[in-house]
Amino acid sequence: MKRRGGRGTGEARPGRTRAATGRPVRTPVAVDVQRAWTSTGSRVERIDRVLVDALAPEVLVTGPEAHHLRDVLRVRQGDAIEAFDGSGSQARGVVASVGQDGVGLTLGPSTPSASEAPVRLTLAVALLKGDKLSDVVRPATEIGVTAFRLFVSTNCEARELSSVRLQRLRRVAQEAARQSGRAVVPVVEPPVPFTALRLEGLVVVGDPASTTPLARLTGSQGWQSASEASVVTGPEGGLTDAEVQTLVAAGAEAVSLGPRVLRADTAPVALAAALLLPGAP
Repeated sequence: MKRRGGRGTGEARPGRTRAATGRPVRTPVAVDVQRAWTSTGSRVERIDRVLVDALAPEVLVTGPEAHHLRDVLRVRQGDAIEAFDGSGSQARGVVASVGQDGVGLTLGPSTPSASEAPVRLTLAVALLKGDKLSDVVRPATEIGVTAFRLFVSTNCEARELSSVRLQRLRRVAQEAARQSGRAVVPVVEPPVPFTALRLEGLVVVGDPASTTPLARLTGSQGWQSASEASVVTGPEGGLTDAEVQTLVAAGAEAVSLGPRVLRADTAPVALAAALLLPGAP
């Protein structure tokens, strides 16, 4: 009796074909490469994007960005490209050359990005355990946050951040900006003590004990006219009453996100989304 499938029926297994000798030959399996997004108006398109030190008619991309273009995206001469400088400007062009010394680009005129939020929002986030800060930086960058200001508060279980982890967070911000079509790469600042925390603009602190809903704040005249704001969220154990009162005494508004308790890595992203996404007050 012949076996079902496999060699007994002469059917090739997935990913294999038969050579003239009758031996199975493995064929390459296609791998999807996620492309970056960019917005150039009412339509959103896919295009390869790259962060450069400065926009110019001729640019040679080197280092990790060149590796990403050459070895991951496998760009070829003549491919369309969009370069951005991390400070808000971008330029369209084509790949001029691909080599081991770098990837050459020919770029057109630079233009200001249209994908940035009208409010410059800084997230002041307490140090979190493990890799949770990456889970804050990545989506918050995609949403439109301008800067991340890390701090150490009373209830922080993580008391320090190594230079290696800080650099990794900065790379996460770069990759998220490139992927989401932004031309601004958010700054990720090294952690400071809570007492040294600097906050600009309208200041909002997430406080589960507050009776002020976020919607009341965003509907106020102060928020409607704000061009800069800061959001403060605590660690896994939350901010202490004294820390919240210190912020409020300095002019911050303590707000609640509702009856549900959010994780320390969810709260800052939720607040940023409520304030920055299209349709938000």
